[in-house]
Amino acid sequence: MASPAAAAAAEEAGEGPVTGDMVSAGFAELERQQQLLATCTRLYQQLADHFGSLERGLAARSDALRARRRAFDARTHRALDSLHRREASIDGSVARALDHLGSLSAAAGGKGAAPGPAGAEEAAGLAEGLRALCARMDSAAFLGFVVARRKEADALRAEMPPALKLCVDPAKFVMDAVADVFPVDRREVRSPADLAWACVLILEAAVPALADPDPEIGSARPLVPRAARERARGLAREWKEAAERKGGVEGAKPPDAHAFLQHVATFAVAEREDRPLYRRIVVSFSWRRQMPRLALTLGLEEEMAGMSACFLLAAACIFFLFLFDIQLYLPSFCSNCYTYMPSN
Repeated sequence: MASPAAAAAAEEAGEGPVTGDMVSAGFAELERQQQLLATCTRLYQQLADHFGSLERGLAARSDALRARRRAFDARTHRALDSLHRREASIDGSVARALDHLGSLSAAAGGKGAAPGPAGAEEAAGLAEGLRALCARMDSAAFLGFVVARRKEADALRAEMPPALKLCVDPAKFVMDAVADVFPVDRREVRSPADLAWACVLILEAAVPALADPDPEIGSARPLVPRAARERARGLAREWKEAAERKGGVEGAKPPDAHAFLQHVATFAVAEREDRPLYRRIVVSFSWRRQMPRLALTLGLEEEMAGMSACFLLAAACIFFLFLFDIQLYLPSFCSNCYTYMPSN
């Protein structure tokens, strides 16, 4: 009950007496106000945390963008410096190439241009046979010579680059040599043996033969004549069209796909719009040991982080595939792609 003094004060103020219900209602209102204040405080804290998280995220992204910009600026400066060095080295490279051509002409004049009897290269040593075929630009017999010596693959890999340097036009010679089987097999009588491996071997050997004579540039600038480069682009387009007619590059034979990538890398005819195609081939056949090197040569270095899981997975599993003679499909951890590991 209210005290007499409080009742008297309420009566003097013109109000009724304070009852217990009124006190309870006052405490209930006070509790409601406290709950509202607590809710507002909690919401304020949540908003503060949210905006703090946004600020930290923006700061992190800003730092990342600044780092990328610095890396891009550094890459741009390196590219410009490389272009300046290349521009300054053109005259020297042309002079070296002309001197090399003059030495080839002098050597050919000194030895005579009379061709040897048919089959002489087969009886001669491997190095001598390769050099004789290249010096005569006999591309028709070159592929057959390489195929006949397939059991000496290591020796071929070592002897072909210096032999191809004896060609007057190495780019034309190499494309003529593989024309019967790349980009499509045009042989009238097809043997059951797949000769794509020979194309890969010849195309790999052509890289040092086409390299710029300037030692500071080397294979970064292949000396491919404009007509030869246009022909190489046409061969690459023909292979892509043939692969698409057969169901896509994923269904291509591994040596054929490898020969295509090596052809693009050897003659420096990579196209920016074809990078997704190159990536699909690299990922589909990542178990081949040359694929990481070809990916870098074709300008896929920015995507190597996403493809590295494929290469690591292939390296870890290839032993078991050979050991148990099985075929296995494994996720490549790259979006919308799978790595195919054949048993052979």
